[in-house]
Amino acid sequence: MLEEGAPAPDFELSSESGEIVRLSDLRGKPVVLFFYPKDDTPGCTKEACGFRDAYDVFQERGAVILGVSPDDEASHVRFREKYSLPYTPLADRDHEAAEAYGVWGEKRSYGRTSMGIKRYTFVIAPDGSVAKAMYGVKPDGHPEQVLEALPQA
Repeated sequence: MLEEGAPAPDFELSSESGEIVRLSDLRGKPVVLFFYPKDDTPGCTKEACGFRDAYDVFQERGAVILGVSPDDEASHVRFREKYSLPYTPLADRDHEAAEAYGVWGEKRSYGRTSMGIKRYTFVIAPDGSVAKAMYGVKPDGHPEQVLEALPQA
């Protein structure tokens, strides 16, 4: 698990448009990096739409929101269009970023065990350090918790 104050692992992931997004290119701005298991599922949709609904407040605070899941770019296009998501979903098909952030692991659901992304969020400070690590988050009210954790400009 990443500790607060530690350097945030850099990554290169593809957006739904195929553009490469690097965390290091966003230095100077706070970044909200939320990992979610799958596009267009109930909990993930609730979380994604929560960030959508609070997007203007995040923008006022200068924050960049990035959602990361193992879904491919085409899935992200459908998800983004269906729910009018104003921020960038990133494809982590090989779960390299998820592993670097410690969010890839064994999960239990309905008595079954599988490997996948756990619902964790990281607030990255403008200097590239982890300002806040949020583990095992619940979709309800999560954007408000993240706003409270955002470093003040």
